[in-house]
Formats: sequence, C-alpha cells, structure tokens
Amino acid sequence: MFFGYHWERCYQREGFFLSVSLSHSLGAQARFSYLHMKYLFFSWLAVFVGSWVVYVEYSSYTELCRGHECKNSICDKFRKGVIDGSACSSLCEKDTLYLGKCLSAKPSNQVYSGSWGDMEGIIKCQMEEDPHYDLGVELEPRKESASFNRPTKGTSMEKFKEMVFSHLKSQVGDQANLADLVTLVLGVADSNKDGQISLSEAHSSWALLQLNEFLLSVVLQDREHTPRLLGFCGDLYVMEKVPYVPLYGISLPWMVELWIPASLRRSIDQWAAPSWPRKAKIAIGLLELVEDVFHGTFGSFLMCDVSAAGFGYTERHDIKVVDAKRIIPEAAFQEAMRERRCEEDSDCVYGRDCLTSCDLTKHRCTTEVTQPNLAKVCSTLKDYLLHGAPSDIKDELEKQLYACIALKGASEQMEMEHSLILNNLKTLLWKKISHTKDS
Repeated sequence: MFFGYHWERCYQREGFFLSVSLSHSLGAQARFSYLHMKYLFFSWLAVFVGSWVVYVEYSSYTELCRGHECKNSICDKFRKGVIDGSACSSLCEKDTLYLGKCLSAKPSNQVYSGSWGDMEGIIKCQMEEDPHYDLGVELEPRKESASFNRPTKGTSMEKFKEMVFSHLKSQVGDQANLADLVTLVLGVADSNKDGQISLSEAHSSWALLQLNEFLLSVVLQDREHTPRLLGFCGDLYVMEKVPYVPLYGISLPWMVELWIPASLRRSIDQWAAPSWPRKAKIAIGLLELVEDVFHGTFGSFLMCDVSAAGFGYTERHDIKVVDAKRIIPEAAFQEAMRERRCEEDSDCVYGRDCLTSCDLTKHRCTTEVTQPNLAKVCSTLKDYLLHGAPSDIKDELEKQLYACIALKGASEQMEMEHSLILNNLKTLLWKKISHTKDS
C-alpha cells in the first residue's frame, strides 16, 4: 500500500512536471508567435510608410520640378523667333546654361540652382498660363507672357516706350523721375546692347516687367542688397547666386520638421547662426534694405513676406534678397486693395505680412498697411539678434527692437518714428562691431 501510494505520488509529480513543461512550451511558442507577428507587423508598417514617403516625395518632385518643360517651351519660342534675350543662345543652342538642383516651392514658379559657363546662378521660370490679374489673391499677372504676344508686330519703338511708361506708372505711381526708370528698363531690354530693341527682345522684357522681382532688380540694380540680374530668355531669368540661404537656421527635410518641437527648432537655428558680430552686420544690411525700399528713388515698396527664407547673405555677411516676389510697389498694392471686397480684416491680407483693415460701411479694404516694413523686419530679427547679444547693449537693443515692432502704419508720426528707430538701431549695432574684423 505504501508502494502504491509512492507510485501514485510519483505519477502525480511526473504529470505535474509534464503539465508545467507543456505549459512552458506552449507559453514560449505563444511568445515567439507574438514576437514574430509583432516583427512582421512593424516590418510591414515600415515598408508601407517608407513606400508612402518615397511616393509622396516623387510625386511632389515631379509636380514641383518641371524644368525640362520650362526649357522646352522657352527654347521652342526662341527658335521660332518669338522671344530673345542674353541667355537664349546659351540655354537653347550652346547648352552652357545648365539647370541643376531643383529649389521650387510652387509648381508655377520653377527655381533651380545652375551654372552659366563659369558663373553660378539661380534660374527662375514662370509656368502659369492664366493671363489675367487676380486681385483677390495676387498682385502679379498669372501669365500674360504665356503667348508673348505683346507688343504686337508693327509696334514702333516710341509706342513700346509709351507701353512701358504706362505700365510703370500703374505700378510705382506718378513719379517725377519715371522717365529715368523707363530708360533703365529699356537698357535691360536691349540684351545684345546694339542700341536697338527687336520685337523678340520686347516680348521678353514685357513679360519680365510683369514680375515684381524683375522690377525690383531694375529699381535697385545699383544697390548691394539685391542679386544681380545675369541674363534672361523670355520670362526665364538668371540671378546671381546667394551663397548662404536662409537668413538664419538650416533647411531640414519636411518629415524631420514634423517631429521637431518649436523650442528645439529655435535652438538648432541659433546654433547654426553666425557669431553675434556677423549677425549684427547682416541685420544692419537688412535695415539698409528697408531704407532702400521705403520712399526710394522710384517710390515705396512693401515687404509682404519678411521671413528668413526670403533672404540670404554672402561670405562677407552682406544681406541679399533671394525671393522678391512679395516685395511689391505700394501704389499697385493700394490700387488692388481699393478694389478688394471684404467682410473682416482677415480678408485684406496680401502675402504673409501685408494687412490692411476692412471698411465695413463699404465692404472694401482700406489701402494703408497696419505695420510698416521696419516693424516686420524687427519682428524677424528680434530672437536672432538678442540671442548671444553682448551684455552691455542687450537691454538697450531689446528696448529698441520692441519699440520698432510697435510701429503702426497709419500713425501720423510714423515716418518720423520710423527714421528715428531705424537710425538708432543701426547706430547701436554699428558702434558695437565697427572696431571688429566683422565690420
């Protein structure tokens, strides 16, 4: 009986161990199966996300980057004798004007880094086809230049001058020296410098004249803050390349941007910025640009997108405008706003930074911007300049910057305050760096 009891206990013990062993085995298999499924799921997810990113990037690239279409269209018109310009032969016959890396942000505005012989440049080409002004959205014609049909065949040189004069008057207003601006434009239009403007040259220059950036490059061609116009063909034009873009910060892939907190992004941008004396020199250049476009030689221009991406600088830390599409003549802006219907102030915005108010009695936008150029520039420069500023001027610099940001466009004393604050800021920065090699 004892033997039977012992055998029974052994049997039970063996059964228990067998049960535990089977349980462990089944548990291990379940865990392995779970890990296997988890691995497969995340592998599949990674492949899916990776494929989606590649597809989106490829789709975005093919939509944004259509340089071959632009070149084919321009060269087809050049070969037919419709357009001409200083860059046509190099682009279409000699292949010495080369479109390199795509920098386009919009499908309608093709932008490429490139080379022209031994010169580096930025090549820009317009792709939109709508020939009318859309005053509710843009202040540039979408593409009157698509067919390059103005001026018409048989137009005399005198008549073309009248066309240019009338167009410039509508853009910059009735300036006393408007004839001088016409002369500058016609000088650029004569691309081969033979003293004559052919019909094909006139087609190209008229198309370019519809673009804010081209007009500004002519108005400020003797100033150092705008890149030089190197050449053109139709409405494709080549600008001097600016080595360092944007004004501050670094460009990151959009997928990375999505996951970076704003505070970390600011830290990265500050880390990548030049030393403070060099930042001060860059800031002085930007303040000088404000002077150039505020009551300049040919009227006032409004800076309607004062973001870091629109500016860059050279090896000598001289500021350069890299995107002037949103620097527009004040007269043209006011005329467009005068015709724009509105229900609230937010209906009266152009670009990112040019805001007027809505006159609710007429349901029309007013014409005076709420913030002058200088206030918008100071907003862009505030964090950039205050970070790392010398302790002996930091409090005064901060005070001046906040006074600058508080400027109002419709103030009766605005022009006097504008000049005073601008001069104070330039003097404060210049005195601090004038004795350094960075000046």
